[in-house]
Amino acid sequence: MDRFIIQGGAPLNGTITVNGNKNAALKLLAACILSEEPIILHNVPDIADVRMMLDIIGHLGADTEKVGEGSWRIQVKEITTHIVDRALASQIRASIVLAGPLLARLGKLEMYPPGGDIIGRRRVDTHMLALKSLGADVDIEDRFILSAKELRGADILLDEASVTATENTIMAACLAKGTTIIRNAASEPHIQELCRFLNSLGAQISGVGSNVLTIQGVERLSGGEFTVGADIIEVGSFIGAAAVTHGRVRIRDAAPEHLRMIALVYNRLGVHWEVEGNDIVVPEYQPLKIVTDIGEIIPEIKAQPWPAFPSDLLSIALVIATQASGTVLFHEWMYENRFFFVDKLIYMGARAVLCDPHRCLIQGPSRLRGEIERITSPDIRAGMALLIAALCAEGTTVIRNVAQIDRGYQDVDGKLRSLGAKIERVLEE
Repeated sequence: MDRFIIQGGAPLNGTITVNGNKNAALKLLAACILSEEPIILHNVPDIADVRMMLDIIGHLGADTEKVGEGSWRIQVKEITTHIVDRALASQIRASIVLAGPLLARLGKLEMYPPGGDIIGRRRVDTHMLALKSLGADVDIEDRFILSAKELRGADILLDEASVTATENTIMAACLAKGTTIIRNAASEPHIQELCRFLNSLGAQISGVGSNVLTIQGVERLSGGEFTVGADIIEVGSFIGAAAVTHGRVRIRDAAPEHLRMIALVYNRLGVHWEVEGNDIVVPEYQPLKIVTDIGEIIPEIKAQPWPAFPSDLLSIALVIATQASGTVLFHEWMYENRFFFVDKLIYMGARAVLCDPHRCLIQGPSRLRGEIERITSPDIRAGMALLIAALCAEGTTVIRNVAQIDRGYQDVDGKLRSLGAKIERVLEE
């Protein structure tokens, strides 16, 4: 197992290009099951979770071929099994989005609860209720067994704006008979991308980008070619790394149109950037001062459904706050384990109080110190947050279990080295 050795204190300077959106790529790979024809996807990130999804759909009968750097040809002429491999599916959360396309294409499936980051309970009730509304029979014991003689469109109100439940419902409805309306739909950029991808194959989805989607079912989807957009979580991560190391970084093709809320929240932490075309430029000078609410009230930063601040950047923002002057409260209402890396920041010198599993108070700026014994990456985003903390800390930090970071960030250490970071990847003894 690999580990990172980081010598902190080096400012990041230079230019990088982030990879394709992890959350989009995983769902587009699952959506390929809906068509019998070949599909080529470009800008697919070479990360552990993507490789796992390729293995899963390959086990179901998909022919997968790498046809270029970041480009894959997928064709599912025939689905050879309706059972999602348990060992594979248990390793990534995104395996749950195979339910919609398998049900639509095959009319039946069996799968066990998905795996993924241990950041708290991730309910699947919304998925099952929505698929039942489309005509599926659902049997839940130690696994999910779904079947449907025929899926029919329905007017569905999701009981929560769940991203993956919205995606499952979209994919199932594409091949259902009649019209489906999904209300209280999630609308994150990668959901919008899934809709545009499906429409390019012949689906009829309107309302893209809103919380009400209308889907007119079609008999079949064609093949096609599609390019995955930039990963805004990776963009937000590198903005944070540049800001706390006091460097100047240009991020190419950074999808600035999707960064408006991230900009609002980062501005409250004293982090600013410039937009030049499709690039983001993080200047060397950053105020790094918490902006209080009216009346000098301690501000609260809370993750909420899009277009609010994304949960996946909450850990990154928390580390930025350790370097900003002032006090701020972070609130993660959804995942009770999201902040279970804060103890490691405290080892490094952060002034932080974990109020309860959902709230953390940060008072900055803190003088972070390297830590060589007690830093382990618990999940993708916490791992990246700890890596950013190590980049601005004094001295050497060793981060173990970096395979977690690799699940969501392609060649993160290589990108950081290209910007001047002193980081080494070594094999754990």
